[in-house]
Amino acid sequence: MKKNQPHQDPEKATASEKTGNTTPTDRDQASPVVPDLQSEMEKYRDQALRSAADLENYRKRMIREKEEAVRFANAGLFEKLLPILDNFELGLEAARGDAAAKGIVDGFSMVHRQLGDFLQASGLQIIEAVGQPFDPKFHEALGHESDPAQADGVVLRQPRRGYRLADRLIRPASVIVNKVS
Repeated sequence: MKKNQPHQDPEKATASEKTGNTTPTDRDQASPVVPDLQSEMEKYRDQALRSAADLENYRKRMIREKEEAVRFANAGLFEKLLPILDNFELGLEAARGDAAAKGIVDGFSMVHRQLGDFLQASGLQIIEAVGQPFDPKFHEALGHESDPAQADGVVLRQPRRGYRLADRLIRPASVIVNKVS
């Protein structure tokens, strides 16, 4: 028996007290508490589900960002290396005109080919522009020339190569575009 409760005779106890059932007036008094608990439970359940979804989205985003960071880690290196490659190609072209330097030119041509193969194996792709329609996403127009034999807007010359790494542009190709007037 609990303290501070008057002692009741078991025979005098009501039917609801004996069975543990509550009367309608007892239920009316307890019912405001149950909906509050139910709504609070739903609120916390909703928060838990949202938190789990946020955590899963965060995890997926971190995996995606890590993959991109690994895939494009060399982009900065390539950007710095490309002007060196351009100058190497210019020097090689200038030396090809000298018959006395044929052995040196052949050696540097092999080095140039190896460097190109290495960059290609690393994922760097050359943007071929000559004969292609001008595309501002990949080409940087340096000027216009007129060639009636070509269609309007076609790239006539490419003074500097463009490069991309996977789907990311590293450097646009510098081009001269045909403009038929």
